[in-house]
Order: sequence, then C-alpha cells, then structure tokens
Amino acid sequence: MMADTGSEEVAVIGNTDLTPGEIENNIKNTMGEVGDEEIVLPKKMEINVAEAEKRTVKNAVNMQETYTVYLIETRPADDASEGTNPTPDSLWRRYSEFEILRSYFLVAYPHVVVPPLPEKRAEFVWHKLSADNMDPDFVERRRVGLENFLLRVASHPILASDNIFYSFLTEENGWKEAVLETGFQAKADSRLKALNATFRVKNPDKRFAEMKHYGDELQSVISQLLRVRARVADRLYGVYKVHGNYGRVFSEWSAIEKEMGDGLQSAGHHMDAYAASVDDILEEEEHYADQLKEYLFYTDALRAVCRKHELIQYELEAAATDLSTKKQQQEELATGTVRTFSLKGMTSKLFGQETPEVREGKMKVLEGQIQEGEEALKEKNTECDEFVRSAWSEIERFKDQKNHDLKEALISYAIMQISMCKKGIQVWTNAKECFNKM
Repeated sequence: MMADTGSEEVAVIGNTDLTPGEIENNIKNTMGEVGDEEIVLPKKMEINVAEAEKRTVKNAVNMQETYTVYLIETRPADDASEGTNPTPDSLWRRYSEFEILRSYFLVAYPHVVVPPLPEKRAEFVWHKLSADNMDPDFVERRRVGLENFLLRVASHPILASDNIFYSFLTEENGWKEAVLETGFQAKADSRLKALNATFRVKNPDKRFAEMKHYGDELQSVISQLLRVRARVADRLYGVYKVHGNYGRVFSEWSAIEKEMGDGLQSAGHHMDAYAASVDDILEEEEHYADQLKEYLFYTDALRAVCRKHELIQYELEAAATDLSTKKQQQEELATGTVRTFSLKGMTSKLFGQETPEVREGKMKVLEGQIQEGEEALKEKNTECDEFVRSAWSEIERFKDQKNHDLKEALISYAIMQISMCKKGIQVWTNAKECFNKM
C-alpha cells in the first residue's frame, strides 16, 4: 500500500509569508518522499477519471455560474492483481484545479517536459462539431484527456513521486490551499517576468536552440494537419449524408415499380445505413485528432524547458560579466590606472587621486565582492550543468515517447481510413447485388 501523507505533513507547508529561498525549500519538500517510503504511483495505484458532472452555483455577485467537475477514482493496483476489487477512493476536481497542478509542476520541475492538459475550449473544429465547452461530446473528450494527463504524470519517473500530486488524487479538501501555500505562484510570476524580459544570450547552447526551433516547427506542422483534417471531415460528412438522398430516391422509385421495387428498396436501405455510419466514423476520428492535439500542446512544454535553459545561461553570463568587471576595478585601484572611460576616471583627473586609506578600504570591499562573485559564478555553473544534464535526459525521453505515440496514432488512423473505404465498397457491392436481383 502507499504511504499515508496525513494532514500534518501537508500542514508543514502552511507559512504564507515566505522568502524566495523558503519557497524553493517548500517546493522541494513536496518531492520524493513521504515519511520513509518513496511514492511510486505506477506500481501502487490505478487512476481513472470515471465521469463528468455539470454543476450550477451562485458566485460572489449572486449570479449563477455553471461549471463541470470530474470524478477521479483511485484504487491500489496490488489489490487488483490479487483478484480483489475494492471500492475505489473517489473525489471531484474542476478543470481549474488540474491547471493549478500542472502550473505547480512547471515551477517545481523546470527541466521536465510536463504533460499537457486537454484543450479548455474546442479548437480546429469542423462545422458539425460544437465549440461549446459545455457540449456533452466535448466534455466527454476532455474527460478522456484529463485521465490521459493523470496517467502520463503517474507514469513519469519524477512527477509520480511528488507529494502534491498524491494529495491531488487522494485529498479533496485542503489540497488547493496546500499547493498554494508552497508559494509556487509567486515563483511562477517572477519567472514569467524573467522569461518575457528582453535578453540576449551571448553563447547559446546549440542543442537547446535547435530543440526550441524544432518545437516551433512541430507546432506549425501539427496545426496545419489538424486544419486539413477538419476540412476533410466537413467534406466527408457531406459526401456520406448525400448518400441518404440515394436512399430516399430509391425508396420513392420502388413505390412505382412492380418488378424492380424490392431491389430498389433494399439498395435504398444500404444507402441509408451508409449515410448514418459517418457519425461513428468521425467520432472515432476525433480520438485521433485529440492525440495529435496532445502533442501540439506538448510543444509549449518543450519550448518552456528551452527557455528556462536560456534564462539560466543568461544569469550565468551576467555573473561572469559582473565578476570580470569587479576584477578590472580591483586592477585599476591597484595600479592607479583606468583602462576605460568612466566618471570615476574623470573625477580623479579633476580632483586628484584618492588617498591610500580610501583606496585600501575600496580594495577590501572589492575583494569581498570578488569572492562572493566567484562563489556565485561557481553555483551558476553547477546549476547550468545540472539543468543541461537532467533536461536533456527528459527531452530524449519525450522524443522516444513522441515517436512511439505518433507512429501508433497515424497507423491506427490509416487503418481506420482503409476500413472506412472497405465499408463503402461493401455498401456498393450490396447495392449491386440488389440491382442484379431486379
């Protein structure tokens, strides 16, 4: 059985007045272990988003608000393997809570290509598909996508061991407060500002630059593919439904024929069945479209890892530049010469050189600053090296997963199209037999 987190352990995170260092520590405290036992969800727990339910409540301004909640069921996998089937633990979550969980992952594990959530509102829709996020078909597809998100996280070697994720699955009350009290949102906001700031890395890592470009291109290609698929779905739907006109005409024609009537009537039934079959076909197609959309959204996570590396590299270069400037100032003080134009140099020429006592005091200050700068540069180098190692391992893992998943989805889509064409051939073969019997 899995270790019990307990309310006491979650409550440890409950300091709301936190420094950046304490935020970092609080986030780290949620990773890896609960008590003395490490959480490994894939081997310990089955996860299922069983159903969706629409709810209506009155908001702060006394107006009705309608939203959807999703029932998450978890069951110890060991019991299932032993032949028992206990009643699963269950709780309800809103989509916004899934968003909070994923935002937490992005802050706590910046080197991880975090699995994406399904779309909040329908994109790349064709005319028969509703774009309403309360539409039952869309809600059902989003339910499947949310379950897939949880299974992706649960199968990840790092994310699956996170205490916040475990409490998301097992604690309906208090989870939201616990994750907010880690202070991750403040860190996310400051990181967002840093990522949006205009900066230029002098020596970018070629691998990450290429991977970021690849993410842009992959997003563009999948977007185009989804647009083409939506246009094809529109046309396919029209072609199938027009076959219903064959059915109507054959049926009307059979009413005025004596010898040919039965054959025409039977052929019309085949045409009606063919026209009606497109609904199931396009519903199955949406499943494959959603698989493509998952990797469309994965590209944002991939680029986020690359942007984080850019930020770390920028901070490393800034620390190196600052240290170099301090060492140059130290040399200028020691030799009494100024290499570059500065206000300090002009002041010295106008009002004379500083006294030895003043210069000695500045030298001591600079020595302390240089020592601190060397330590900061060393820490940044270590941070950058560790990030590159862990992030690239994650990217390689993502690439293997992507290649497998997209290959499987495209093959299945092709098989479905072949099957659909065979059904069309069979319909016309049956119609031919009907005509032969006339």
